[in-house]
Amino acid sequence: MKLQPVIPFEPVLAAQLPSGGEWIAQIKWDGVRMLSYYDGSHAELINRRGNRRTPQYPELAEPRSYCRAGSFILDGEVIALSGGKPSFHEVMRRDSLKNEAAIRAVRPQVPVLYMVFDILYCNGLWLLDQPLSRRQQYLNEMLLPHPHVQNVPSYANPAELFSAAQSGSLEGIVCKDVNSTYAPGGKDKRWQKRKIISDVTAVAGGVTFRDGIVNALLFGLYDDKGKLHYIGHAGAGRMTAANWRNVTAAAHRLTVPKMPFAALPQRSKDAVWIKPELVFKLHFLEWNSSGTFRQPVIQAQVDLPPQSCRIEQKG
Repeated sequence: MKLQPVIPFEPVLAAQLPSGGEWIAQIKWDGVRMLSYYDGSHAELINRRGNRRTPQYPELAEPRSYCRAGSFILDGEVIALSGGKPSFHEVMRRDSLKNEAAIRAVRPQVPVLYMVFDILYCNGLWLLDQPLSRRQQYLNEMLLPHPHVQNVPSYANPAELFSAAQSGSLEGIVCKDVNSTYAPGGKDKRWQKRKIISDVTAVAGGVTFRDGIVNALLFGLYDDKGKLHYIGHAGAGRMTAANWRNVTAAAHRLTVPKMPFAALPQRSKDAVWIKPELVFKLHFLEWNSSGTFRQPVIQAQVDLPPQSCRIEQKG
C-alpha cells in the first residue's frame, strides 16, 4: 500500500458541552476506530494502532463500492449492534479473530457497520489542512450507498443530541469545531467527547482464581512516572468461558513474584501478581473518592499497549 497509516486525531474528555455556532455534535460510537485506505489499486483497513484489520471485515474489502473517489483515506468507527445499540463486546468478537474460517463463521452472526465521520485524503489530495466543514462536504459528495457503510450525521445542537443519547442509553457524543483542521496523532479541545457511560482502558496487574480458572482481575492505570496505580477489581462482564480460559492461560504465563502496583491493593488476599500486559476495556458507574471505580463491567480484552492505560482517563 502506497498510503502510509495515519494516527487518528482524538477528542479530549469534557465535563461540559461547548457552546457556540461553530460546534456540531455526533454520536460517540462504542466500536473500533478504523481508517480505510485506497490508493487506486490496493485497499486496507488499519486500526488506530496501525494494525491491519482488512481480513476481519470482508464486507468492507471493496472500497469502490462505498466511495466514488479514485483514492482516499476515510476515518470512522466499525461497530456491531446488540439490542439495537452499539456493543463493544460484539464488535470485538469480529476484531479479535485471526483465522479465516472463524471470520467466515462469525460474520453472519455479528454484522458490522462502518460509521464514517471524516475524509483525510481524496483523489490524490491531502485534506488535513481543510476545515472540518469542507471535509464533510467532500465526504457527502464521495460516499456511496452501501449496506455496511454510513455517513455519520452531524447535529447543530449538542445539548439536544446529548439528551437524545441519554434517553437511548448510548455511550455519549463528540462535539467538533467545524473550523478544525485534522492533526494526525493529535488530541485537543477542537474535538471534545462528553460521556454518558463511563469507560476506561486498564491493564491487569493481578488475578484471583476459583477452581483453577481466573475469576477476577485487579486493574491499574499508569501515571507520568510509570507507576501503576490500582483502580479496582472486576470479574463480572461480557467475558465468555472461553475468554476466561484464555486469560487463565495468559495469567500462568505472566505470573511474577513482585507486586506491580505502586501500593498494596485493598483486595490483595489470594491475589496472584502478573506482569502488566493484559489490557481490557471496562464500563463503570463512577469513580469512588478512594480512586477506585464503582460497579465495573469488563467489556472485552483489547489489543493496546499497557502504557496507554493512563491515569488521565480519570479526568
